[in-house]
Amino acid sequence: MTPSPYRRPPSGIHPPLDYPAYRATELRHPKESLVIVPQTLSEITGPVYGCDNLGPLDHDLTRQHAGEPLGERIIIEGRVLDQDGRPIPQTLIEVWQANAAGRYAHKQDLHGAPLDPNFSGAGRALTDAEGRYRFVTIRPGAYPWPNHANAWRPAHVHFSLLGPGFLARLVTQMYFPGDPLLPLDPIFNSIPGERARRRVIAVLDLQATLPDWALGFRFDIVLRGRESTPMVG
Repeated sequence: MTPSPYRRPPSGIHPPLDYPAYRATELRHPKESLVIVPQTLSEITGPVYGCDNLGPLDHDLTRQHAGEPLGERIIIEGRVLDQDGRPIPQTLIEVWQANAAGRYAHKQDLHGAPLDPNFSGAGRALTDAEGRYRFVTIRPGAYPWPNHANAWRPAHVHFSLLGPGFLARLVTQMYFPGDPLLPLDPIFNSIPGERARRRVIAVLDLQATLPDWALGFRFDIVLRGRESTPMVG
C-alpha cells in the first residue's frame, strides 16, 4: 500500500526565509524561487532507524558522565503526531542545548559562562508505538548573541526529527512558558502567528513531574499539516 502524500503546509506557520530582524537570514535565505519537491515514494517514506542505533542513556542527558551536571533537572515528554493526529512510532528525535549557565559544549561557543564537565548537552530517543518520547535534562540558561545590541536568546532546547519520510523533516526549538525574553527574541517572533508560536512553547505538566526531583514539561510535535509544529532554525 502506497502511503498518502503530504498536504502542503498553509501559510502562517513557518517563519519566512528572510526575516530582517533575524539578521542571519539575510545571508542564508535562498535568492531564487524554491523548487517544489515531487512527492514520490522516495520523499514520503524512509529513512528508518532501529533501536540498536541508540545507547541506554542517550535520552538522559544527566547521566552521560561520571558526575551529575549543575542546574535544575527537568523532564521533557510528549508525542509525535502526523498531519491527521495519528501517532508516529519509531521516529528518531535528537536534542541539543546549552548548559544551565547558557553555554554550549562546542568550540565555537565563546560565551564567558562556564562549561560543565558533566554535561554535553545532546541526546537522542525513539518514539514508542504511541508516538511518545521522554528526555531527562537540565534546564538551559539564556545566553547573549550578536544579532543586535544587548541581544539574549531565551532558554530553549533544539529538536531535530526525521519523521516517516524526508518531507516530514523538522528542526525546531522548544521554549519555556513565561520566559520574559520571548517577546524580545526575533527568532521566536519570526513565526508568523500567535497560535503557531504557542506550538513551540512547552507546557508545565505535573503528571510528568517527579516529586522532589524534577519538574516535567510536555511538548507535543506535529509533523506537517495545518497544526504542524513550526520550523525554527
